Order: sequence, then C-alpha cells, then structure tokens
Amino acid sequence: MIGKLYLIPTLLGNQQPDSVITLKTLEVTKKLRHFIVEDLRTARRYLKLIDKNFPIDECSFSILNEHTADFEFENFLKPIEKGFDIGLMSEAGLPCIADPGSIIVLLAHKKRYSVVPLAGSSSIVLALVASGLNGQSFTFNGYLPVKPAERFEMIKKIEKKSLKGESQFFMETPYRNNQTFESILAACQSDTYLCVAADISLLTESIITKKISDWKKESINLKDRLVVFGLQSCF
Repeated sequence: MIGKLYLIPTLLGNQQPDSVITLKTLEVTKKLRHFIVEDLRTARRYLKLIDKNFPIDECSFSILNEHTADFEFENFLKPIEKGFDIGLMSEAGLPCIADPGSIIVLLAHKKRYSVVPLAGSSSIVLALVASGLNGQSFTFNGYLPVKPAERFEMIKKIEKKSLKGESQFFMETPYRNNQTFESILAACQSDTYLCVAADISLLTESIITKKISDWKKESINLKDRLVVFGLQSCF
C-alpha cells in the first residue's frame, strides 16, 4: 500500500489552532509521523500546540529550505513507498505559496503519489479576496529586491503590469516593511490603488485599500508586522 503526501497548513501568527485550522486538518496532522518542514523547531512547536501529547520522538523530520541539496529530495518521499503518509508543512499558512514545498509536490506527482491539500489560511489569498482588487486576474510577485534602487524599479514594473487590470501582490520581510511602503509611495502614480494587508487573521489585523494619494496623507508603522501588499492601476 502506498502512502499519501498531505499539504499541512499552519498558523499565520500567535493563535489558537482551532480558531483558524479546520477539525479535519487537525485530525489528519495528529495522525502523521513523517514530516517535511522548513524549520524543525517551528514544526515541533506547532505539533505540540495542536496536541500537547504529540509523540515528537516517534516522528521523522526532513528539512526543506534554501540549504537543502537537490539529491536529498528523493529521500524525503521514501516513507510513502513503505506505506506511510507524509505531511508537508509550511512555516506559516499554506505550503507551496511563497514556500519551497512545490519542489516536493512536483516530485510526488512525477512518482504518481497522491497529493492531498488540506484547508487552512493563506495570507496571500486572504489579502487578495479582502483587497477589492481584481480577483479574476492577478499575480503574486514574491519578495522584492533588498537594494532600494532595485526595489524602486521593481515596483515601477509591477505597477506597469497592473495597467492591464491585473492586480499585483507581493510581500516583504517584516523589518523592511516601512522602507518598502515608502518605496511604493515614491514609485507609483497617485491614482494607483494600494492594499496594505497586515497581520491577517490575528487580533491586530488591518486590511486597507485606497489610492496612493490618500496613503501619502497618513503615517503608518508596519515594522515587524506580517504584510502583503497589493497594487492595481485601474479597474
């Protein structure tokens, strides 16, 4: 009997799991003993949070991050060949969105293994649906360049793409949010719409969409918050 690859969503911040994760997802996760994770400490902490008696010592964990060598991927799915299910777990939210998990999912498809996505929160998807921007045609651009000049030029390119009516979304590391926000205000036209979706699903959640000209009238501090930005030039 062949096992399955389950895509396990996790929390977007400090929350109680049952407030945002479905009962089915929690039940499936609690039964798994093989995991592919981005960070071992975070994964173990989450498993103990959903079940304080979770048998961590009985589990195997494979680490998938920017340091993982390509030749290791095949070994990650070995338990499936032996009949065991595996959980692919993101650092936050759904696996494979702004996350390296798609490498493993594609490999599972090549091997004809069953891939089972489980319901959970994605800050990118939730930002999109709450933004008021075009949900029929949109692009997620990942993370912007670190260097200010390159970031500015990338924002200009993203805004230009949105002129066709396609909404554009991107993220930033929390400590660079304020610099990115200022770059957006400097790079974009005054009538372009900007959505700032911060701390989605947390108690500090704030999702606001308005024109660049209106954002320039306000002072906002996004430092150390989990933010998704959305842009659209026209409707």
